[in-house]
Amino acid sequence: MSQTLHQIGQKLHNTDKKVQLIYAFNGTGKTRLSRALKDLIAPKSENGDEGEPSRQKILYYNAFTEDLFYWNNDLLGDGEPKLMIQPNTFTDWILIDQGQEINIAKNFQRYTNDKLTPTFNQEYTAKDSRGNDITVRAFSEVTFSVEKGGDEQSGNFKISKGEESLFIWSLFYTLLEEVISTLKDAEPDARIKKDFDELEYVFIDDPVSSLDENHLIELAVNLASLIKDAPEGLKFIITTHSPLFYNVLHNELGLSRQGKKEGCYLLEQLADGTYNLNVKYGDSNTSFSYHLHLKGVLEQAIAENQIERYHFTLLRNLYEKTASFLGHREWGDLLNSVPGEKQAYLNRIIQFSSHSRLSSEEVRDPTGPEKQTVKLLLDNLINNYGFWKQDATNG
Repeated sequence: MSQTLHQIGQKLHNTDKKVQLIYAFNGTGKTRLSRALKDLIAPKSENGDEGEPSRQKILYYNAFTEDLFYWNNDLLGDGEPKLMIQPNTFTDWILIDQGQEINIAKNFQRYTNDKLTPTFNQEYTAKDSRGNDITVRAFSEVTFSVEKGGDEQSGNFKISKGEESLFIWSLFYTLLEEVISTLKDAEPDARIKKDFDELEYVFIDDPVSSLDENHLIELAVNLASLIKDAPEGLKFIITTHSPLFYNVLHNELGLSRQGKKEGCYLLEQLADGTYNLNVKYGDSNTSFSYHLHLKGVLEQAIAENQIERYHFTLLRNLYEKTASFLGHREWGDLLNSVPGEKQAYLNRIIQFSSHSRLSSEEVRDPTGPEKQTVKLLLDNLINNYGFWKQDATNG
């Protein structure tokens, strides 16, 4: 039976399992689910105030965490690029209250390069656009440089998107290490730090969107090790769109053993805006029959004439997985067997499957002929790449 995200959040909240692992396609509602669970665990007061910070009961890493950071490239002034931190209590808590900047740097270097050094600013005075003195608060900026030996440095530069994701994750991961270390060290009455005494949940939503496979696997292994080390009273909910990330966590945490498999799910969004949270057994390759599941979703949408924008994302995902299986470097290679202009089909899939954070870049709904493209391209996979029929027989 379909449910709202609030009802699914309640279901996750009611379980006694230490770890719940959820696979979902991009755009399904993973970030919204983290917010729904947060509202259940740490609701606002009747007058709309937050009351005590929600982080006392739940820590969550999601798209909103990454949105706290943005680049100031100062192209007009030809200044050195800085990663800015928007004013917020979360990073202030980690950097100022917990004093974790050194550990954040160490974790970041572990994932990247031991010479690549992030440096947080201290409070300083600067000039605004009118020439007035302003105070720039501490821990509101980060610069990155490479140590060359001795006191020599490369100068500050802009790091890659993948490195930026690793830096933001390192900030959250460092806090999580501190939380688990504190909760394990002593009984509640004997702890020096009381900040984590009421913590119930850690919700992690897709920290892997910009990572290559090597970093993704390393991150998953480290996270699994930390979760296994955590005390039983702390619960983890992890959502991801990455089959590889799902599989590594599934295997590292032993979720198929000792009756733990009920903690693995597939989250699906239905055409009416409701959701299904289906129990899955095994890793993503064996439990989802991943490519066959995508194929079935698309065939149903075609049969019911319910093609929407997100079906192009599923189609692209299916092409990517098929190309990888067959050893193609680019998923667009599989369009060579489609009658007509390959680039036109490639552009159409990319147009509807790309994710944009800017509302002004939202694409329109697909037209009738564009919906027919989904059937044409799905038929191309079924008719021209024979392993589909074999998998369907064996599945």
